[in-house]
Amino acid sequence: MVALFLVGIGVAAATAAPHTEPTATRTGMPSPTATDRPSTARAADSSTALPAGRGRGALVALAALRVNDSPTRAGYQRDLFGYRAVDLDRNGCDTRNDILRRDLHDVVLKPGTNDCVVLSGTLTDPYSGTTIAFTRGTNTSNDVQIDHVVALADAWASGASAWDQTTRYRLGNDPLNLLAVSGPLNTQKSDGDAAQWLPPNVAYRCTYVARQVGVKYTYGLTVTTAERRSMAGVLAGCPDQPLPPGSTLPAPAAG
Repeated sequence: MVALFLVGIGVAAATAAPHTEPTATRTGMPSPTATDRPSTARAADSSTALPAGRGRGALVALAALRVNDSPTRAGYQRDLFGYRAVDLDRNGCDTRNDILRRDLHDVVLKPGTNDCVVLSGTLTDPYSGTTIAFTRGTNTSNDVQIDHVVALADAWASGASAWDQTTRYRLGNDPLNLLAVSGPLNTQKSDGDAAQWLPPNVAYRCTYVARQVGVKYTYGLTVTTAERRSMAGVLAGCPDQPLPPGSTLPAPAAG
């Protein structure tokens, strides 16, 4: 068991223009593979290191994340991550529809689209804890949006600015970093990290933070001190929370 002593967590809801969902495209560009993920060293900053545990879950991975309190978003462009521009699993479907099919239930698919395009379905929204009826259409598609759990602007500022295109495209389309969620809450979150925004559904926060930690650990991204403190505060209530499937696991503890 890992003991954490924390004082308060300030969470401010970020507000910004909503992410738009571009038209799906398919390219002949080879799809990146899991081996394209960067192997950035994951040494913990000794000045803010958390107590080490013997498990291999989110709390242990969080302790290994490097801290950078001077991140910069200079040069960031969302298109540099190629969301929906590549077909990572080579199934002929774009990323948005892949995630809708994964996360919605009672899904109805559009005929003649190779079982790709989702016409309707029902989302049990993890961010609000409510049920959302999804219908594809000009005025309704944005009711359900695909969130990059680690926002792309945050990823850029915490290490992705140094990556090649293949690795950025991998993160931009990796199911590990994608969730179908409430459109308004995705807009509210904007590019916020865990110090700036957490889901209003408190019951989901452990899972949400564990996914952020899993993405950042897997891709060698950094955290700020405030972000790390917020993540640790959430995980203190669920110290055995595992990383989500698809994450790179921390090395087993010695002894």
